[in-house]
Amino acid sequence: MGSDLDRQIEQLRRCEVIKESEVKDLCNKAREILVEESNVQRVDAPVTICGDIHGQFYDLKELFKVGGECPETNYLFMGDFVDRGFYSVETFLLLLALKVRYPDRITLIRGNHESRQITQVYGFYDECLRKYASVNVWRYCCEIFDYLSLSAIIDDRILCVHGGLSPSINTLDQIRTIDRKQEVPHDGAMCDLLWSDPDEIEGWGLSPRGAGYLFGGDVVESFIHANNLELIARAHQLVMEGYKSMFKDTIVTVWSAPNYCYRCNNVAAILELDEHLNRNYRIFEAAPQEARGIPAKKPAPDYFL
Repeated sequence: MGSDLDRQIEQLRRCEVIKESEVKDLCNKAREILVEESNVQRVDAPVTICGDIHGQFYDLKELFKVGGECPETNYLFMGDFVDRGFYSVETFLLLLALKVRYPDRITLIRGNHESRQITQVYGFYDECLRKYASVNVWRYCCEIFDYLSLSAIIDDRILCVHGGLSPSINTLDQIRTIDRKQEVPHDGAMCDLLWSDPDEIEGWGLSPRGAGYLFGGDVVESFIHANNLELIARAHQLVMEGYKSMFKDTIVTVWSAPNYCYRCNNVAAILELDEHLNRNYRIFEAAPQEARGIPAKKPAPDYFL
């Protein structure tokens, strides 16, 4: 199996799709690994934390250039692997293949786009159909989405989650009790973790996204205190500078899709943590045009950002 998997990884690294039967096989192997992981997956430092990728395959390659290849670098990706970019299939399958090959060197947690409903609107479903002429690959991937962890904790001190906090969750143990093996619900704790955003308010507020909540610095402070944390790292929101720290540096947004949607002109960032949890933000720009493949079709429609 090893040599087969290594060949698939090389193929995916060249941004070439693998066969449908290989995708099915890969997803079965990934499920065996992911089913053992916790809703709050433990990760040891040193580790490099990454935000949204959104199918921007050539920018993911740029990220690996800046941060180091896996398995030399230990990675934690905070979700939103698919949708909006041209190469969601190759992006997600490469990360999944690396997970199967090096399960202890890469952690993948779920974003709000790792969902059947969302991917039918924002591109991943259509891309699978276009590249495989069938919905099977989309189905296999969606099944894997259901097994992805909801969060990760680094050395018991730094909580990583795609979106943010939830009014129905005060402790990490409450996250651990969620039944995650399902489509992302429209409300409730699991939904909030994937959809919520920090904001300059007090307490909780309604989210303009229509799912999850807005939450203020007081909420972050009490959650960090109750769970003996020093930082919450999250993704989910476009940050023009690549990363943004809020509330006296108790929460940070990391965004890893440069020139988002191929037109936002933002830079991207990854967060490197050494074994003492010292932080180093690495900024990078979109891959140069000559390093990119030609997208299979005209640019995607102007999806809501």
